[in-house]
Amino acid sequence: MKRMMTILAASLAMTAFTGPALAAEDGEAGKVISKQQQQEMVNVAHRGASGHAPENTMEAFQKGFEMKADYIEIDVQMTKDGELVVIHDTTVNRTTDGTGKVGDLTLAEIRQLDAGSWFGDAYAGEKVPTFEEVLNEFRGKVGILIELKAPELYPGVEAKIADALIERNMDTANNEKIIIQSFNHESMKTSKELLPNLSHGVLLGGNWANVTEEQLAQFAAYADYFNPSMYIVTEELVGDVHEAGMDIYPYTSRSQEQALRLFDLNVDGIITDYPEHVYAHPVKN
Repeated sequence: MKRMMTILAASLAMTAFTGPALAAEDGEAGKVISKQQQQEMVNVAHRGASGHAPENTMEAFQKGFEMKADYIEIDVQMTKDGELVVIHDTTVNRTTDGTGKVGDLTLAEIRQLDAGSWFGDAYAGEKVPTFEEVLNEFRGKVGILIELKAPELYPGVEAKIADALIERNMDTANNEKIIIQSFNHESMKTSKELLPNLSHGVLLGGNWANVTEEQLAQFAAYADYFNPSMYIVTEELVGDVHEAGMDIYPYTSRSQEQALRLFDLNVDGIITDYPEHVYAHPVKN
């Protein structure tokens, strides 16, 4: 169903497209992607347009929106005092000027940290955003792919996320603008029970290269998306995922060559640090 809706929306938008077809940077023969293929591909800005701005900051999300990605992907965790924040690692060490585990710090402590200088001086002073800040700023403007990061560390995080979405009427049936995903598949079962009208996805690493049709059927009982590492994606896997009734958004493309390979494999969407490698879609009304 989602694939049909995506293709229909792409067809309606075709008249607005004026950009060139994508081609490999080295001009490799046979690696040209048509305008129609670009329109049909769902473009997901990974942690925002994180190739251009510090990941999981409002600047990265704004840049993803400006580049006309279909979705911004965000990572959600919980602070010591039970507040939801958007950050990838379970510690603040890599992407801020602080140290410590996210779950051991209060929101006030995390908000004092600089989350931008590591990427470049132009982003000095960027803060770790809260989940509610991202929802308030971008709901209705761009799709939001919400990853629950290590939910096993944060009991009750699924309910807190559900409450924030319900409070904003973002839990309605057929809301294609919100997708929830995680590597923790039990967490996704819990989230699906709390938010039955929203789409959910399972994230999978390289150890799922030999996933069986039976396993895919089990995922499809509660998940709408099967989102694996791009390194395990094959034409056969894409076909099996589609046969199970799910869409497939591999992660994380960081080069034009990688994006072109995923186009060739007929995936439904590409999670990328560089939205321009997938194509900047026209603004949707």
